[in-house]
Amino acid sequence: MKRPLIVLAAVAAAAALLVAGYLGGRRQAAVAPSSTPASTAAAADAGKVLYWYDPMLPEQHFDKPGLSPMGMQMVPRYADGGGADESVVRIDPATVQNLGVRIVPVERRVLSTTLHVPGTVTWNPREAITVSARVDAVVSQLHVRAPYTRVAAGEPLAELLAPQWSSALAEYDALQGAQSADAKALRRAARERLQVLGLTAADIRAAHAAGPITLHAAQAGTVTALEVREGQRVGAGQTLMTLNGLATVWVEASLPQAIAGTVRAGTPVTVTVDAFPGQVFRGSVETLLPEVDSATRTQRARIVLANLDGRLSPGLFATVQLQPAEGGAVPVVPSDALIATGAQTRVIVAEAGGRFRPLAVRTGRSADGYTEILDGLHGGEKVVVSGQFLIDSEASLSGALERLGAEQVVPAAAASAAPPATSHDAHAGHAMPSGGQP
Repeated sequence: MKRPLIVLAAVAAAAALLVAGYLGGRRQAAVAPSSTPASTAAAADAGKVLYWYDPMLPEQHFDKPGLSPMGMQMVPRYADGGGADESVVRIDPATVQNLGVRIVPVERRVLSTTLHVPGTVTWNPREAITVSARVDAVVSQLHVRAPYTRVAAGEPLAELLAPQWSSALAEYDALQGAQSADAKALRRAARERLQVLGLTAADIRAAHAAGPITLHAAQAGTVTALEVREGQRVGAGQTLMTLNGLATVWVEASLPQAIAGTVRAGTPVTVTVDAFPGQVFRGSVETLLPEVDSATRTQRARIVLANLDGRLSPGLFATVQLQPAEGGAVPVVPSDALIATGAQTRVIVAEAGGRFRPLAVRTGRSADGYTEILDGLHGGEKVVVSGQFLIDSEASLSGALERLGAEQVVPAAAASAAPPATSHDAHAGHAMPSGGQP
């Protein structure tokens, strides 16, 4: 009788222990959730995909990945944790790899100082001579009958019949054999009169009082303008022709405004022309003309080149290579990394963990595919070179560009239809119909 009572007592004790353990577990389980920090839940939801969208139409949201109606691969939009940096966007690493996003470091280097600009060979006006009639005359004969005729120094140009010259020559010849001092003084006065009338010593020696006066070339060159014909009557001071020498020529190079500030007088240049392949003409910048072409927005640099053999003809197109003084090392990025909107220029900076940040920069000159960064980057950062427009689209969708100070690029209708996702949206977990608007 006692044995069954003992067994019954043992079973009751074991049942009491089980009930106590169960109640203790319930109590501990009830306390555990209250001890978990709220940040843990936010961190868990930070990587949650809220929806998928087409980068070309970011206002359209979808509840699963795949191809959009336009045939584009859709990308995910992640929820941001409560403490996340709002100026940073996050792109799935697999999506970054599939789209071929290329990232390069920001370097500090000395940009190439060799500049290539177009130029044109022109006449040097300093070597131009105007041949004019000093007195009323008639052109009895022209030795140069067409423009752009080359003449040698001393070669006859034209013959003029001028009564005023004839009378002065007759007076000079009449006093040739005079011996008295007064007669010699008159002869000197007659000679000075002839010189004032435009006759050189060679013209006076070769002239005859009754015949025409021959005008000779004062230098070798080309007759660039012929303004009279044989038999034409000309007045005192009228231009007969213009003679331009070719010992030197000008090359006018067109400099873009971005590089005009690096060129100074004395900057060495190398000029090549297609007419003479392999031949190089060397010189230096004489001056930078203080005028900017309103149509091309370029500033002209004047270069003087020696042309003793006369090979460089005005009108030839030339390629001018300038070598300004080199500067120091500056931060540079590939020119393809820049996103220019008109209001600002920015780059996409890559950070750890698949995060990207749009950053406004101020740019300088460009050379060899690189652009100088004057403000915004210091060197060592990483920027996106290809695929940055996809990330820029994501940045505009998330509002990062708005915080950057840029113009909002998401249409107002889209913004009202697709409000920005928040941690509250992530917790709510509202599902959107596939292929529909949110």
